[in-house]
Amino acid sequence: MAWWQLTVASRYPEFAEEVLLAQGAASVTLIDAADDPVLEPAPGATPLWTRTLAQGLFDDELLIAPARAALQAQLPDGADLHFELRNIADADWVNAWLQHAQPMRFGERLWVCPSGHKVDDEQAIVVQLDPGLAFGTGTHPSTALCLEWLATHEVANAQVLDYGCGSGILAIAALKLGATHARAIDIDPQALVATRDNAQRNGVSDRIDCAGAEQPSMAAVDLVLANILARPLITLAPMLAASVRVGGHIVLAGILVTQAQDVRSAYAGWFDFEPDAMREGWSRVSGVRRR
Repeated sequence: MAWWQLTVASRYPEFAEEVLLAQGAASVTLIDAADDPVLEPAPGATPLWTRTLAQGLFDDELLIAPARAALQAQLPDGADLHFELRNIADADWVNAWLQHAQPMRFGERLWVCPSGHKVDDEQAIVVQLDPGLAFGTGTHPSTALCLEWLATHEVANAQVLDYGCGSGILAIAALKLGATHARAIDIDPQALVATRDNAQRNGVSDRIDCAGAEQPSMAAVDLVLANILARPLITLAPMLAASVRVGGHIVLAGILVTQAQDVRSAYAGWFDFEPDAMREGWSRVSGVRRR
């Protein structure tokens, strides 16, 4: 099967990655556009190049026009974007990714581990996860920020809502860390399939249920995780706030640092905020629900 590769030149390549995945890209690769290698990055850091291109891989040419429109509408530099479209031959993209993937640690004990690898630590809490139908392997800074929050906060016995679950990585990590139950919600049916499969692989399928975003949510929970994008987070603020019990936590990501204040303002009527966390131009906003 042939594929369509849409390359996007933007000042916000990781934001472009999010939009491409949301528009149905089977995978997204960030590449160096200027032969400007990153040498000896700090431990745990995944810095980008000075000029970085985002390449989305699509299996249907009909998805290209909506993807371009979404990029132009949602990226801050949308009017100045440059695109290149190529038709390329098929390849085993998942196995190609696995050849280079390594286990990733978050906090002291939480790990995300791809197939073919193991973590040599008896105290490790390991989420087994490979790339698949839905976004979320822990490599993106927004996902990493959420995993770091989970790894450094007490979530044992918590009821959790993962809104915009993607691969289910955040819900599954919470369950592996001791949460009692998680509900995973996504508008993409493929994300729900991926979440169920990944939950089964990690032995937590009896403590998670999946639902489309159009279905009513459950009663207020102890922790809401929403790693989506700033604009929908702002629109969904009343609903997501109502999903958190008094004294419970909310963790919001998929937010550019320049958008964090707008997101905080949308939730300020309900939450007392913790200090923001930032990584590579992305921000995590979290807080505790007050009366």
